[in-house]
This record gives sequence, structure tokens and C-alpha cells, in this order.
Amino acid sequence: MLEIRNLRKRFGEKTALDDVSLTVEPGQVFGFVGANGAGKTTTMRIAMGVLIADSGDVLWDGEPMGHAQRLRTGYMPEERGLYPKMKIGEQLAYFAELHGETPGGSKKAAATWLERLGLSDRSGDFVQDLSLGNQQRVQLAVSLVHDPKLLILDEPFSGLDPIAVDTMATVLSERSAAGVPVIFSSHQLDLVERLSDSVGIIAAGNIVASGSVDDLRRRGNRKLRVSIDGAAPTWADALPGEVANVDEGEWVIDSGDDQKVLAAAMAAGRVTRFGFDEPSLVDIFRETVS
Repeated sequence: MLEIRNLRKRFGEKTALDDVSLTVEPGQVFGFVGANGAGKTTTMRIAMGVLIADSGDVLWDGEPMGHAQRLRTGYMPEERGLYPKMKIGEQLAYFAELHGETPGGSKKAAATWLERLGLSDRSGDFVQDLSLGNQQRVQLAVSLVHDPKLLILDEPFSGLDPIAVDTMATVLSERSAAGVPVIFSSHQLDLVERLSDSVGIIAAGNIVASGSVDDLRRRGNRKLRVSIDGAAPTWADALPGEVANVDEGEWVIDSGDDQKVLAAAMAAGRVTRFGFDEPSLVDIFRETVS
């Protein structure tokens, strides 16, 4: 289990992190979302020891996270950390050896992940000769080649085509199913919503919301969607809250009194639909950080 407790970090006059705490349980996929500069990358770099926090702790299974624990962590930085003029297969084996694998085990692991990520036929190519999407696949393979016990991935889906996105999503699901805690950041909130067991939203260095997507939806602003046959356009004028006519005979109503809305709708005509629209993660994000 990864625990980040009360992290604070300043760069000169700028506060990058202000008392950030989060927990990623074994087998949990944690989606970390926020605007550019919100503090996601700084948090991940501190967890990996790339940056030193001004205060706070990073714990692995209750103990301070040190070099030994980080050797068993798969880290994918937002900026690619690959050698452009080194062959892909050799590079994967090299990174596996840096994490303590034997030469024979490293070559076998490299071949396994190249095949798994659809790059077997590119093993002898240089990284610089790959498309950006395939470079991203190699970067993911580097984070997995040593069979990590924790995955920390910063924008892993950036630049990937839909097929590569599906491949990477499957890999993350397999790792979490094997008990590996996974924390990843992404601006693609539809992917975060689909893949994550838990989500943390960070803004200006503060965690402003966290929990499962369902929990966040329940806390979000749910709107009523009402369809009525034969209703006059003005039927909802007297209702409290915001009313929007989104289609012919269909309205979205932001009101806290659903029973009053229902009564007015039934008086206006034949109600064919009445229910709440669950907010998406995009809606929750906009509402939370605005």
C-alpha cells in the first residue's frame, strides 16, 4: 500500500503542494487528475525520490519509502526518459538489469513485454525511429519490465491511438488484478472514469475531492431530465433553479425540489421521462475546481 501524508512543497514563492495526502490500496487503480500545474507531477516525483518534500511522508506498507522500495516500483515520467539512439530490445533489458534482474532474465522480460505491447518486430529499431505513440509503449514497457510491485504513471495515455489506449488499459487492469497498486495521472477524464477504482482531484496544490467515481457523483450536482408530451414552452417558468430546454419536449432542470418539478411536469402534459442525470467526471471536475 502506498500512503502519501501531508506533503508540502514550495518552489521559491510558489506553493506547489499544500498538505497533500492520498492512499492507494493493493490492487487499486487511483486516477490523479488536475489542471496543468496543479501538483500531480510534483507529488509523483516526490514519491519516486526525484524531488524532496519540504515536509510530509511517503510510506510503502507503513514504512518510509526508500531505495529498496523504489527499485520495485515502475515509474513512467511525463517526459520520456528513453535513450533515442539505443535499440529498443537492448534498452528494455538494460533497464531491467538496473532494477536488479539477471542478464538472462532481463532479455526474457524484454522480449515478453515487447510482444505484449505489439513491438516484437521493432526490437532492433532505435527509439528515435519510432512514432510518438510507439515511444510511449516502450516507456510503459520500461516501467513494467522488472515486474514492479507498485506503478506510478504520469500521463501514460498521452499520444496513444485508440488501439494502444485499449492495450495499455488492459495492462493496467491486469496489474491491479494481480494486487499491484496503480496511480496514474491523465487529462483524459473519460479514461480516468472508466479505469479508476478511486479518483483524487487536485487544484493549486490541494486535494479538493477524492473517492470512488460513484461517491463523487453522489456528491456532485445532479440535474433532472424531464420529457413531456404536449407541454407548453413556459410550463417550467415558475420553478426554482435553472431550466434549459435541450430538445423538443425535453428539459434539464437544476432544482433541489424534485417533487415540485414532478408535480409541475404532470400538470403540463404526459411525462415520458423523469430522472436524474448522473454527472460525469468532467462535470465533477469542472464543478470542483471552478
